[in-house]
Amino acid sequence: MKKIPRDDRRAQYLASDRDVDSAALAAFVEGKNRWVLATTRRDGRPQMSLVSGGMLPDGRLAIASYPMRAKVHNAKANPDVSVLVMGDEFNDEWVQIDGTAEATDVPEAVDGLVEYFRAISGEHPNWDEYRQAMIDQGKSVILITPTRWGPISKGGFPPELFEEG
Repeated sequence: MKKIPRDDRRAQYLASDRDVDSAALAAFVEGKNRWVLATTRRDGRPQMSLVSGGMLPDGRLAIASYPMRAKVHNAKANPDVSVLVMGDEFNDEWVQIDGTAEATDVPEAVDGLVEYFRAISGEHPNWDEYRQAMIDQGKSVILITPTRWGPISKGGFPPELFEEG
């Protein structure tokens, strides 16, 4: 295989993988709220859902939903889930986080929904109003405890295609 000169314009699009600890994972996830949640259907095949999520101060991931959604049913039936956290652009870095989910519905879910909101948007101007809105809407929350992750990856040209230097 012919090597590409390192100064070639394609060198800026090199693929990369970075192993990270939990602190670096939290730093990477902060502010990235566009996720793909993978749960398992009854037949064993994956169910993927585009979701908004946030990482809580204790390292868990939080996703708001509704009890009738497939992701909630699936997480209750099989708590082994995966989350893909993406950057703002398609070719940004991303990371897969595997974990154990706990899906609850209101009223038990209210505190988790408060944590979810804080992770995504910060403080609410009226927490009592927010809690009541979550109850009125019949919301659910999926809290995921990470069990493994990474590496943080970026797609592109394999580095081994380029000459050293």
